[in-house]
Order: sequence, then structure tokens, then C-alpha cells
Amino acid sequence: MRNAMWRVGTLCIALSGALAWQAVSDARLTAAASAQEKAQTAEVKIDNFSFTPQELTVAVGTKVTWVNRDDIPHTVVSTEEKFKSKALDTDDQYSFTFDKAGTYDYFCSIHPKMTAKVIVK
Repeated sequence: MRNAMWRVGTLCIALSGALAWQAVSDARLTAAASAQEKAQTAEVKIDNFSFTPQELTVAVGTKVTWVNRDDIPHTVVSTEEKFKSKALDTDDQYSFTFDKAGTYDYFCSIHPKMTAKVIVK
């Protein structure tokens, strides 16, 4: 009987150790996924008739968000028709996720001299 109780106790300790290891492993995976998610977002500010930064380099899968901080409407339009926002009023935003590597030139269709690019690697 004593031997059986020892085996049950050993089994419980082994299982609790395995569960603790799994919990640590899950926490590490969650932290890595969270860090990756944070790394895959970027922001472009629209202000004073310009996009800042004018050239942005991101990884494939990155979601870029443009935020209009200017007092007048602007748009974000790809020169190759890959993406196109509506007119963005002050504090409006537009997002696009870049799924393929390449260089994406864009401009404001209301003010065509406003140009910039996103480089996806």
C-alpha cells in the first residue's frame, strides 16, 4: 500500500512539473507572438502637406496606418492601385497590410505633389 501511495505521489509531482513547464512554455509563446504583433505595425503621420516618414521600410505582413494630423483632408493612394483611402479628415486614419515584398509608391490624390513610399522586405 505504501509503495502504491509513493507511486501516486511521484506521478502527481511529475504531472505538476509537466503542467508548470507547459505554462512557462505557453507564456513564452504568447510573449513572442505579442512582440511579433507589435513589430508588425507602423504609422505614417500626415501633417503640413507631407507624409512622415516619406520612406518607410517594413517586413512582409506589416500593417501600416496613416493618420491625418493636418487641418484639411488628404488621401493615401497607391500609384499602382494596390490601396486607396477615402478622404481623411483631421484625426481620421487608414490602414493597409502589406502581404508582398516590393516598393509601394503612394500620393495624396487631392494634393498630388505629396508623395512617399513603403518598402516591404
